[in-house]
Amino acid sequence: MTDSLPPCPDCASAFTYQMDALLVCPECGHEWSATEAADDEVIRDSVGNVLTDGDTVTVIKDLKLKGTSQVVKVGTKVTNIRLVPGDHDIDCKIPGVGSIGLKSQFVKKVSG
Repeated sequence: MTDSLPPCPDCASAFTYQMDALLVCPECGHEWSATEAADDEVIRDSVGNVLTDGDTVTVIKDLKLKGTSQVVKVGTKVTNIRLVPGDHDIDCKIPGVGSIGLKSQFVKKVSG
């Protein structure tokens, strides 16, 4: 268990270890190759759900918008998100606010 190994793509466990050419998760038993892990960068929400383009999420805390006095309130539902590389990994449009970038750590995926 080292900090340089990626978390498990199935259960997000941080306790992965390397066995020969594979990475192994001791919690769920998933095995995958190290090159597969580097190619497949998964974006997860605040509770570990995998996010994909087009998902609907809710904001889990009040977010102040830089350069304005506006606030995106907790519980705001954001539909049809788009995942992008970078620090703010979600691009979306919020009614009354416009197009903004959000960090995935401040949203929770809406199921269903």
